[in-house]
Amino acid sequence: MRWRRGSTKAAESERDERTAERLDALGERELAELVRSQPVPAHVAIIMDGNGRWATQRGYPRIAGHREGVKTARKIVRAADAVGVRYLTLYAFSTENWTRPEDEVSMLMTLLEHTVQSELPELMERNVRLRVIGRTDGVPSGVRRGIAKVVDGTRANTGMQLMMAFNYGGRDELLDAFRRLAVEVRDGRLEPEAISEKDVSRALYTADIPDPDLLIRTSGEMRLSNFLLWQIAYTELWITRDLWPDFDGRALYRAIADFQGRTRRFGGV
Repeated sequence: MRWRRGSTKAAESERDERTAERLDALGERELAELVRSQPVPAHVAIIMDGNGRWATQRGYPRIAGHREGVKTARKIVRAADAVGVRYLTLYAFSTENWTRPEDEVSMLMTLLEHTVQSELPELMERNVRLRVIGRTDGVPSGVRRGIAKVVDGTRANTGMQLMMAFNYGGRDELLDAFRRLAVEVRDGRLEPEAISEKDVSRALYTADIPDPDLLIRTSGEMRLSNFLLWQIAYTELWITRDLWPDFDGRALYRAIADFQGRTRRFGGV
């Protein structure tokens, strides 16, 4: 019996390797067609990592990597929309990122302010709605106004919802949710023993957004970096060594194709 189990696992491993080789041989258009032929994950979340390393490896200032990262984000929004992803969450700036050198943070804020507003025409053309999750306190007023303009401008769009996690931290989100629930308990609108997972979920920034089906992280780092800690309990993970500026539509489709070949058990057998 042991031998048979081992043989089965070996056969499955060999089959998975052959499948991976076949997918790796496909181009972007072929992968897109393959992805569209099967159920597409409704919600894809991405930790966009590696901009600084991409620039450093080429002898450029770090801000050059962030500029390239913006171009990649634009490509990925288009690619995700093209295959029917309904929700795309991009980790743009974490609460921990404020600890970076002041000049880098300042340039990042300026880049973000200009980039978000310049994307409005294409978002409108593609019927994409921009939403932001994260805390607004401490964000420069110009950046806040620029983001608010695009959020308001795309509010009525009915296509893909693009979530930008900005000044976001998973633990901060949970703290804010617990405080909201504590107020409800204090005001007599909720009994402590009645608090459920649904109550926590509705108190999060992502209250009306389904949990991610697939989480992609670039640059090969094997950590979550305080991102969507509650929401990714049963999310499938895809880690790639590609630095974010090198990630593209084909890489996105490769990750989705791998996801489509998995069996999600959600803790069951």
